Amino acid sequence: QVQLVESGGGLVQAGGSLRLSCAASGLTFRCYDMGWFRQAPGKEREFVAMINWSGRSTAYADSVKGRFTISRDNAKNTVFLQMYSLKPGDTAVYYCAAALRGGGGSRLSESAYHYWGQGTQVTVSS
Repeated sequence: QVQLVESGGGLVQAGGSLRLSCAASGLTFRCYDMGWFRQAPGKEREFVAMINWSGRSTAYADSVKGRFTISRDNAKNTVFLQMYSLKPGDTAVYYCAAALRGGGGSRLSESAYHYWGQGTQVTVSS
């Protein structure tokens, strides 16, 4: 049974930092590209960042470029999202997702991902 479990969310003031983690189990982690998405109240879920299976390739939404960093530790089956200079607009539930390496679809799109976590709330106060 595949499980993706996010942690590290919370309440932070604008300008602060948080580090999200997503621990994967039940799959061969190094065979999956990993992504982070977020959904704010009343809005659709949107792409935040992705990292390929090896960690050598990453991509970011324009809104977080330069502030967020995605990384992974294949030995620990974990993907991270380091978030700096947080803004109230970053408030959302953050989800990690896994897409099978070599599978079709753009890694910037939800439809490419096979497995999803339950999400962790990030709230940024002004």
